Amino acid sequence: MVHFVGAGCGAPDLITLRGERLLREADVVIYAGSLVNPALLGLCPEGCKVYNSAEMTLEELFSVMKENEKQKLVRLQTGDTSLFSAVREQIDLLEKAGIPYDITPGVSSFCGAAAALGVEYTLPAVSQTVIITRMAGRTPVPERERIAYLAAHGAAMVIFLSAGLLEQLQAELLEGAYTEETPAAIVYKASWPEERVVRCRLGELSAAGKRAGIRKTALIVVGDFLEKSNERSLLYDPAFSTEYREASR
Repeated sequence: MVHFVGAGCGAPDLITLRGERLLREADVVIYAGSLVNPALLGLCPEGCKVYNSAEMTLEELFSVMKENEKQKLVRLQTGDTSLFSAVREQIDLLEKAGIPYDITPGVSSFCGAAAALGVEYTLPAVSQTVIITRMAGRTPVPERERIAYLAAHGAAMVIFLSAGLLEQLQAELLEGAYTEETPAAIVYKASWPEERVVRCRLGELSAAGKRAGIRKTALIVVGDFLEKSNERSLLYDPAFSTEYREASR
């Protein structure tokens, strides 16, 4: 059995209880060594075989899975398996080989970034949409999903895997609904001990990243939700009735 486990965004205690249990019971662990906090490997039992997938190809990774299919194998992925994890191609091979698997979700770094910033992505009358994407680099993106096109919405945006492309990213974001004064932030290693937060205006994004020396392992967050809003939600408004309470005025 192969258990895909989202390791969370960095802090070892942000893995789920289920994920922790699976690690403690694992016979074999393949972890994403470039991004998963190695402190999590301390949960593995004595004698557990550990592989670093950062040094492996897909074929080598699958070979380990196949060799150990009768064991309890944990594939420890960064953040949550549903975002930029390359999990689909692994599952395709497992299904073709008839090897059973399951998935335990994790805390994505976009959640960790919001916690570090102390913000809510979905503010009433400001933004009710979150766009999670990445810049085209060595790995392309579909043309219809260019940053400039997505930026036309002016929604809350979280950009993965693009900290080394800040100049191009800034230019594309400014082609959309954002302006030079739109608030932005760079969150480096959200929830790790070395976490850093750099706040700036979009027009200063590239320069701010250079000054901070941040070129990788960071999320870029853009949108008006980063500033305080005077709009309150209807959910707790005394003039708004819900299934659970009547309006008081």
